[in-house]
Amino acid sequence: MSSPFDDDNGSGLLAQPKAGDNAQPMTISEISTALKRTVEDRFGRVRLRGEISGYKRAASGHVYMSLKDDKAVIDGVIWRGNAGRLAFAPEDGVEVIATGKLTTYPGRSKYQIVIDTMEIAGEGALMQLFEKLKAKLGEEGLFAPERKKELPYLPRTIGVVTSPTGSVIRDILHRLADRCPSHVLVWPVLVQGEGAAKQIAGAIRGFSALDTDDAVPRPDLVIVARGGGSIEDLWSFNEEEVVRAIADCTIPIISAVGHETDTTLADYAADRRAPTPTAAAEMAVPVRADLLAFIDELRLRARRAGQRGVSLAKERLQNQIRLMPKLDVLLQPQRQKTDDLASALKRGFELRLVGASGALAQKSGALRPALLRRKHENAVAALKRLTLRPAALQKQLHDAGDRLDRLWRLAEQLHPDRPLERGYARVTDADGQTLTSRKAATAHVALGLVFRDGDMSVYTDANSARARRAPKKKRAVPKTGKDEDQQSLF
Repeated sequence: MSSPFDDDNGSGLLAQPKAGDNAQPMTISEISTALKRTVEDRFGRVRLRGEISGYKRAASGHVYMSLKDDKAVIDGVIWRGNAGRLAFAPEDGVEVIATGKLTTYPGRSKYQIVIDTMEIAGEGALMQLFEKLKAKLGEEGLFAPERKKELPYLPRTIGVVTSPTGSVIRDILHRLADRCPSHVLVWPVLVQGEGAAKQIAGAIRGFSALDTDDAVPRPDLVIVARGGGSIEDLWSFNEEEVVRAIADCTIPIISAVGHETDTTLADYAADRRAPTPTAAAEMAVPVRADLLAFIDELRLRARRAGQRGVSLAKERLQNQIRLMPKLDVLLQPQRQKTDDLASALKRGFELRLVGASGALAQKSGALRPALLRRKHENAVAALKRLTLRPAALQKQLHDAGDRLDRLWRLAEQLHPDRPLERGYARVTDADGQTLTSRKAATAHVALGLVFRDGDMSVYTDANSARARRAPKKKRAVPKTGKDEDQQSLF
């Protein structure tokens, strides 16, 4: 009986060794390694021309993309070290020539190229990238006219971003010295090749970040300059980071890259484009001789204007003087009025003098010696008639004494304690005030009785109606007659 696992066609459920077959089955890793070795040995370094597609930069710094033509696609990778050395910023749609090593990626069963260098495939592709980047930045408004800043008329300090060894900086310095000497700060940078765009953008941002209080003066104007060359030589000034640095700079910038026929994106972003570096120096400052001549002309015009103003004012003053009346005519009414007042004043003084003389004569007439003597005699006679007589004075004193005695006797009779001599008593309250009615006495619990020879306290309550004698100071009782010690005033 045959086994169910047997297969006459050589295929079965379980793998069985076959007679004469010495090939052992390979693992996936083994075949992938073999393919990788074969590809790398067969194709060492290759140069591929294609269009960039799916460009992506990972967080690690590595760049991943695809290169394609109209019929095929190959994956590509640029490791971080080589990606930083590229002369341009790759973008989708740009046709490039990539140089690198062909290899496989076993993790996805794909072959790819590890790119070491990458260049743009001809000027046509480079111009295509130029127009694409120009359109992108233009849509963001980096080239808008309203962003442009006015150049200062006479900058004190000029910053220049260029190579310190080329002829450009010498041309700029010579032109500035000829036109109007200015203080120049040079920020040396590479103007082409690897790392040039980064240095140029850093220099522009460095000038913009300077403060007026720093030891290095802040430029009033910045010139970004480079000599002529091919589009490839000038490509650093088309890089996006350079264009954005120029657009963000707070200092006015003149772009002077290449010759008159050369155009870069830096020219569009700058506040002013100069056809050559020498022309940039001419734009930056005026001609000193022309400026001095202009100042002299302004000084002359100011002098003429001042003289013209004085002449016009003098003419107007003379016209006003001719229209004004003469001084004698103006003063004539006042002089006449002054004469009238002087005459009136003189007459007034004369009238006052006559009146005063009459009054004085009238008063002096009463001061004659005979009249004064008669008045004195009459006064002496009147004084003699008023001589005082002692008998009359004594009679007046006696009558006044009698009236005083009568008043004293009446006061003795009306004294409140006088009735006490006849056996009467006076009722008082606790404060010594005299009570004259029963109603007033019943309002008090304690009462006082004043007798001729002393006081006594009593209570109105029936349960304590006993009287207690309280030692009191004996009141003085007026005598019936006058005090013997009292002497008569008369």
